[in-house]
Amino acid sequence: MHAVPQQVINFLATSAPFDKLKPEQLTALANACSVFYITAQNAGALLRDNLTSLFLIQSGQFSLQELGGSESHLSDGDYFGQLVGKQNTFNPEFLTVNHPGLVYVIASETVSQYFQLNPEVQSFFNAYKEQTLHNQAIDDSNSIWLHKPLSEVLSDKLVSARQDTPILFAVQLMAQQQVSTLMITDFIDDEEQLVGILTDRDIRNRVVAAGCDTQQPVASVMTPNPCFIEKQHTLFDALCLMSEKNIHHLPIVESNKLLPIGLVTATDMLRYQRANVLFIIGELMKAESLYELSRLSWQLPQYFATHAKRLGDFDVAGKILSQATDIMTRKLIDFFQLKNGEPPFDYCWLVYGSQAREDQTMGSDQDNGLLLAQQPNEEQAQYFADMSDYVCKGLNKCGIASCTGNIMASNPELRLSLEQAITEAQTWVDAPTPKALLSFNIFLDVRPVAGNISLFKQLDQARSPLFKQSRFLALLARQVGDMSVPLSMFKRFTYDKGTADAINLKKYALNIINSLVRIYALSAQLSMPNTLSRLANLPAEAGLTKRDADNLRDIWLFLNRLRWRHQVSNKVTNNSILIKDLSAIEKHQLKAAFQAIQVAQQGALMKFCGELS
Repeated sequence: MHAVPQQVINFLATSAPFDKLKPEQLTALANACSVFYITAQNAGALLRDNLTSLFLIQSGQFSLQELGGSESHLSDGDYFGQLVGKQNTFNPEFLTVNHPGLVYVIASETVSQYFQLNPEVQSFFNAYKEQTLHNQAIDDSNSIWLHKPLSEVLSDKLVSARQDTPILFAVQLMAQQQVSTLMITDFIDDEEQLVGILTDRDIRNRVVAAGCDTQQPVASVMTPNPCFIEKQHTLFDALCLMSEKNIHHLPIVESNKLLPIGLVTATDMLRYQRANVLFIIGELMKAESLYELSRLSWQLPQYFATHAKRLGDFDVAGKILSQATDIMTRKLIDFFQLKNGEPPFDYCWLVYGSQAREDQTMGSDQDNGLLLAQQPNEEQAQYFADMSDYVCKGLNKCGIASCTGNIMASNPELRLSLEQAITEAQTWVDAPTPKALLSFNIFLDVRPVAGNISLFKQLDQARSPLFKQSRFLALLARQVGDMSVPLSMFKRFTYDKGTADAINLKKYALNIINSLVRIYALSAQLSMPNTLSRLANLPAEAGLTKRDADNLRDIWLFLNRLRWRHQVSNKVTNNSILIKDLSAIEKHQLKAAFQAIQVAQQGALMKFCGELS
């Protein structure tokens, strides 16, 4: 075996997926490689002599015509050849040398050997060929279970009874079916709806201990109007709600209906949960003053720095922060009302942007507003102004910075009556200028967190048909089509202005995915604001295939992990990751992610505008 130049080994050692090989395997691979300086003059002959080989570019720029007429631009670190091409054969005539450079040639037999030695190598190239994100960490995550929609963990055993059922029959039914909770339903407006639950505890305290007549209807001893959660929410959402309300049984209902379809219990959570991620949220719930609330909230950064060890741990970080901010908001409202009395009429506190999507980071500021049941008089308006000011300033003291764009309930323009909010939405649709699109986009990701939630549901029902109008969706699609990922024509990273290797993942990637998914969700009239939930609930006719939706989900998770790791590791709040901090495979994954986002942008333009950008 001849001596291999160290620079060859060094290059392979920084090229994914070969950076995962052991030193002796890497040396053997270097020995098996051939290195050619490919020019426009010699490309045809060299490539024809190695038709089945794998080509790895060290330098130079090349263009490859793909199946269907599209063209890929390749540069250092990229692969081409039969193994990674969309076609079963490789045609050298489809390759154009834009700038000559060094190319490593690896025989297909050699590559096959490394497939057997290291399955991750094969997984990488399979994903490379399919143009999907290969992210082993996503598969191995210890916390990904928290993202599971409740619809995926429903038990087959749901037992229910009508509210006029005798207590004795209800208890016997529970014993026969071996369940500890009975759903109590009745028909309201010709629809079966959840009206209560009966638990073992209810039987002990309200039937046995009280000596209750067991022929009475079960409605007399059930827990009426229980808390519930809709099926599109996640296990983490259920966990937070159960902790906040201090309940052990949480019915799951159909989306936008009160038809019970399942139940999640504290025992279920213990079975699913691998680690306690809610201790600090539990403490926030117990806070009895603004001082105590702010003291606890500042422990959140330390919590993530201490407990987030794996990339998968960051999957729920945004949800934890958002849930914590929700709780702080409700606590601050309670503190204000204890001192100033109840509000003059119903309201609903709304949150927008990252808090609504539940993907807050350490640098997220607050975006919120107030929806009022009616137009207030001067005295009523002052009450809501004072409450909004107190809550927004309180959140700022708790580490949730004030919005630089003044998208806060303390801004009188964001305290609207239901009628005004519907009129405003109609204005957006009727006159969606580019400037208006930029200003109201954030309001399309919205979630209620306090007050009368039915007010928001009325707003959503009124706005949903407006936002699915084709002209409105086309303008949104054109807007997102104008956004650019940080890749040059030859797939080289382009960096933030004034930096050597920083890329703002929020601005140049995550915002694009959020915007794309938002358009599909609006077209399907989905009400949930969370990007992953939207992807999971898109109907087949939405125009995004399950494969593409799953790929966007994996890309979103991957980018979010990189962003969180950057913030926690470097103790910063910005979204600009440093490319030098990434491994070789992460650099490949990042390029693949950016390319997939570009494809998704083109797909949205074709669906909603019928054109290419």
